[in-house]
Amino acid sequence: MCLRIIPREKYRYQGTDRWMKNVVKMKKPSEAVCKIVCQHSKGTIRTEDMEKLREIALDCRKVKNYVYDRFGGIGSLSKLYPGYTIQNEMTASGLRGELDLPSVYFYLAVFDALGDIKSQWTRTKSKVLGLVGENKNLTADEKHYLRYLLKVNNAFAAVLEGEPVELESGLQKTYDEVSEGVDTGKLHRYLRRQVRKYHIKPHTDRAEGFSSSGKAYRYGDHGIYLAAKERRKRIFVELTDGNRYGSQIYIKLYPEEGKADIHVPVKVSVRSHSDYVNEIGLAPGMYSMLTTDKRRRYGERLGEYQTGYSDWVREQTAGYQRGRKDNPGRKKYEAKKRRYKEQIHSYINCELNRLLRTEKPQTIYIAKLPRPQAAGRSRRINGYVSMWQRGYIRKRLEQKCKEQSVELVEVLGKGISSECSMCGREGSRREGMFTCGYCGYYGDEKENSAKNALKRGLAGQIVH
Repeated sequence: MCLRIIPREKYRYQGTDRWMKNVVKMKKPSEAVCKIVCQHSKGTIRTEDMEKLREIALDCRKVKNYVYDRFGGIGSLSKLYPGYTIQNEMTASGLRGELDLPSVYFYLAVFDALGDIKSQWTRTKSKVLGLVGENKNLTADEKHYLRYLLKVNNAFAAVLEGEPVELESGLQKTYDEVSEGVDTGKLHRYLRRQVRKYHIKPHTDRAEGFSSSGKAYRYGDHGIYLAAKERRKRIFVELTDGNRYGSQIYIKLYPEEGKADIHVPVKVSVRSHSDYVNEIGLAPGMYSMLTTDKRRRYGERLGEYQTGYSDWVREQTAGYQRGRKDNPGRKKYEAKKRRYKEQIHSYINCELNRLLRTEKPQTIYIAKLPRPQAAGRSRRINGYVSMWQRGYIRKRLEQKCKEQSVELVEVLGKGISSECSMCGREGSRREGMFTCGYCGYYGDEKENSAKNALKRGLAGQIVH
């Protein structure tokens, strides 16, 4: 950790009548961040080679589903950390021998599946945590105890498996304090009921590709040689570039097009800009990608791209006979769909780069987006919402902020679009404009939301 001294006259803090301490702890920026680069296959991969790669992907899917089914339930929760127990059990299962799958693919598929299981448990805990907070029949002490169990993995696993909670000395002392005066038996039963109700084992039907360690490939002849299931055999894939890497990679397959992409994580140096000193608020949108608190817009053509893509998908889906897997137009469909997405993603990245160059931000405040809403009345609107690239936009914004030493802060988003940025009262929105009936403020709806994001960020109303 490093300390940044902020002069009293420059430090802004709203929502309290006293000054905060002028010493603020800041995380030391990393010297390098991870970035995914993509290599593309050149020409068309031979049909027999694509079949071999496809077979590896299908076997990796079988491994993942086996791990999901065997270790995705409550009884295996205590084995997930650090995961060596599951690795040993998978070795003893004999599955790798049955599939005749090289170990360089087998164990990476196992660890990918473990990551998915852990993510599913995180979602389950988040759901139960929300239910605990909304339960009016629980006292404050009971809620505090349940939150403690959800936070401490060993305690959580012990309760779900019906075992006594035994922790390390420091954690045990805290557990004894939070459990004092509450009916632990009743709360344990409540927690187990909620977990059984909402936790599901992961499963996948997708076999788009597979992960590979550095031992399973080598670069050469302007391409890459990938280990095959046959001993001492390799599959050659010609690439469009001559770059070489040595880290774990992911091979994504496009069987219909006879192509493949190689996704490689690389370390890139973090850039620092002395002129990046501004603090800005951002409001995301489906048609105009991002709007600042100064009403500058970035990605104004995003809606045009997304509606065109959505309308095309709906048109193609309506005329496609799902039962005909040998449909001769399917390859063209997949190829054009891929080009649509690449075009949208390229536009998003260009606009995010332009935002950073223009705004020169030191800190960006953006609202936490709500979960996708239930389907509305119009199928066309539902299609637009489902095609909205908001997850990709957020992911790329986070990555670019890391690379440019820009701090991205998520603020509380509840009511941010209906609150007046001038007086804080609730206003009305109509046709993209915001009106406050109390102070008379009238302005762009997204600009108002961006001002509120900046206001809440400076006031410390952030998501931790």
